[in-house]
Amino acid sequence: MARARKPVVEVRRSQRRRRTVSAYRDGERVVVLIPDRFSRAEESEWVERMLARLAAREERGTRTDAELLVRARRLISRYLTDHERRATPASIRWVTNQNGRWGSCTPDDRTIRISHRIQAMPDWVVDYVLLHELAHLVVPSHNARFWDLVNRYPKAERARGFLEGISAADGLVLAED
Repeated sequence: MARARKPVVEVRRSQRRRRTVSAYRDGERVVVLIPDRFSRAEESEWVERMLARLAAREERGTRTDAELLVRARRLISRYLTDHERRATPASIRWVTNQNGRWGSCTPDDRTIRISHRIQAMPDWVVDYVLLHELAHLVVPSHNARFWDLVNRYPKAERARGFLEGISAADGLVLAED
């Protein structure tokens, strides 16, 4: 029986990162983001931990378009008023052609596309991006009313920080939409 090949791991150290460690897949490679002050032993320990977490998450199954719709319905019922519930999308799907944004929405046809780059991120990050796009079905622009709606999500600020950290580590400036 063939043994599973160990993935190529890229460790990115950040002087701005203080305590948190995160990891995500980028194609065949796993990127692990750690604080710059970590010793080599701490780095090795955290790389192994993060590889185990990614493997466990992947074992549970890849997130599907159908799961996105279920999540969207839950977010709509929890965070939008009856009047705002027109935010029900016509379709939501994972896409692989969005490397410059986490998600996008076309209010005219009520379609939402979510970047595959967040598929392996924590649920609360996926929920934030999804709620952000759902909010565009109610308010197309990024005005104060839009942000009031998005900020109903209790982990909105935390999720924005998480995504900004990933972007900074990747050297990217990702658009909100």
